[in-house]
Amino acid sequence: MSFKLSDEQLMIQSMVREFSRKVVAATAAERDRTKEFPWDNFKQMGELGLMGMMVPTEYEGEGADAVSYVLALSEIAYSCASTSVVMSVQNSIVCESINNFGTEEQKQEFLVPLASGEIIGAFALTEPDAGSDPVSQTATAVRDGDHYILNGTKRFITSGKNCKAVIVTAKTDETAGHKGISAFLVAKETPGLIVGHAEDKMGLRASDTTDLIFENCRVPGSAILGKEGDGFKIAMSGLDSGRIGIAAQSLGVAQAAMDASVKYAKKRKQFGKPISMHQGIRWQIADMATQIEAARQLVMSAAAMKDRKENYTTQASMAKLFASEMVNKVTARAIQIHGGYGFTKDYPVERFYRDARVFTIYEGTSEIQRIVISNSILK
Repeated sequence: MSFKLSDEQLMIQSMVREFSRKVVAATAAERDRTKEFPWDNFKQMGELGLMGMMVPTEYEGEGADAVSYVLALSEIAYSCASTSVVMSVQNSIVCESINNFGTEEQKQEFLVPLASGEIIGAFALTEPDAGSDPVSQTATAVRDGDHYILNGTKRFITSGKNCKAVIVTAKTDETAGHKGISAFLVAKETPGLIVGHAEDKMGLRASDTTDLIFENCRVPGSAILGKEGDGFKIAMSGLDSGRIGIAAQSLGVAQAAMDASVKYAKKRKQFGKPISMHQGIRWQIADMATQIEAARQLVMSAAAMKDRKENYTTQASMAKLFASEMVNKVTARAIQIHGGYGFTKDYPVERFYRDARVFTIYEGTSEIQRIVISNSILK
């Protein structure tokens, strides 16, 4: 890797790698089967400082940089993508948005328990008829004295069932387009906030994905994040950070798939020698390694730009686009190398393949990334 990592970054990477491969990996396949939420992983990850890595230390965070976060998230994803997606939403979108836009009161009430891993957070933007086009969302927040009344349904919400705090976007002004969207920070136990249908998913099965339904959900004016009309801006800046997170998860899963393939290819014999001696397999592994390394450079570059406080929107989209497409190719190739065994649950590559599939879809589809990238080039 051309990026020179600091001693501290290397220490974080090695600490998380050890924890991930000893603790997280042990139950990953079982959780994939049972859909059991990894509470015990998160408790330990909270103690290790992994649930609010980039949050300042005065709010119980680690005050780590984005590069350290990417390294840690990749290591968790290597063992369990379900655990990593919750870590990613918690760090990249929920904590980051509250840290950047929240009041001191909101930080004390929500950011402190989030960063310490005491509670899990969720981010509710997508709706049944509004995914890639958030301006067409129909959830509303109507002012009522010094409160707002929230109504609407949010769909595909990561940790919808297990979260204790939700950032939700809703229209406060129907006529103002994206400037009419506001963001609210809502405690889960607020009356009128209902957990709806839980999805039965192809992958990431130990991470719950649910509807969140707001039925005359009354929140105080102090629940608004930023100011009225800031919702779209808050969502987009959270998604920039989130896209680096998805790219980092893609890296972790792809590396796990390649390592499994190398191990299998050295052991499996056909035509009198290990399949790792056949050129057809060797070249596939060379391609996998090259694609993973290219993705790593893009992800590290975007994270380093974020750390330097440069505008990294385009680079985050490039990293997310390339890494998420890459992990789908690499996991498919890993199954091919495993032959018939790759199609069974006896080997982990079929789980990697299923987990990776959504990476090109959530937090902005590959098509949306191409719009973001081309807009920045052609503006």
